[in-house]
Amino acid sequence: MAEQAENPKHTEHAEHNEKIPTVIADRVDIVYRVNGTGAGRGSATAALNRIVRGRKAEQAAGVRKVHAVKSVSFTAYKGEAIGLIGTNGSGKSTLLKAVAGLLPVESGRIFTHGQPSLLGVNAALMNDLTGERNVHLGGLAMGMSREQVRERYQEIVEFSGINEKGDFITLPMRTYSSGMAARLRFSIAAAKDHDVLMIDEALATGDRSFQKRSETRIRELRKHAGTVFLVSHNNKSIRDTCDRVLWLERGELRMDGPTGEVLAAYEEFTGGRR
Repeated sequence: MAEQAENPKHTEHAEHNEKIPTVIADRVDIVYRVNGTGAGRGSATAALNRIVRGRKAEQAAGVRKVHAVKSVSFTAYKGEAIGLIGTNGSGKSTLLKAVAGLLPVESGRIFTHGQPSLLGVNAALMNDLTGERNVHLGGLAMGMSREQVRERYQEIVEFSGINEKGDFITLPMRTYSSGMAARLRFSIAAAKDHDVLMIDEALATGDRSFQKRSETRIRELRKHAGTVFLVSHNNKSIRDTCDRVLWLERGELRMDGPTGEVLAAYEEFTGGRR
């Protein structure tokens, strides 16, 4: 699991002259275990028996291992915006979930400075509650006080743009389009400064105006907080937002470097395909 490192004490002079690490991934392996068609599939009792009896029981029950991330190492620093690219199934979202502490690592270690926050287009908001109520609950879940949520509520709604064609903020989330819901999720997350903010495809939603607002806000977060990670299949969003890119392919870190260099190699590899 991701480990929260102790906050190092730096003088103001040191903070301006030293690169402060915010995330360290040290030879990280992440493995999914998928049940096969063996007897006991879906049975909690069978699963417990496999855990107790170990690896041989897994093999007998047809448990298949999927090695999603393979020995990935990198160090991210305060003030960086880092893009994660790769073809479908390359391990990008899996890696971010591990950094956020939502997935265990098979081997290796992850250290974080401060609290990582993961924002994805599938982040949980409550469909039966109104957008207004979700703004309040989402803000509280991120650690904002009730007063902070009240102070920033109007800014969040305006940033999302979901009220431009009606009073949608007072309607249940289930009435929203997927794009509206994704914009609201990003707007809630972006209302707070983060030590480490990880964004999974959020900028792929909405019109160009919203994408521009999002890119501007990410630049502000970099100045006032720590590190921003962006997973996207939209290479233009990566170019406009990130100064460094990690390219994952089949779970392996294929390249880590300046945005222009990595994207050029990736686009040659894919032949222009996303």
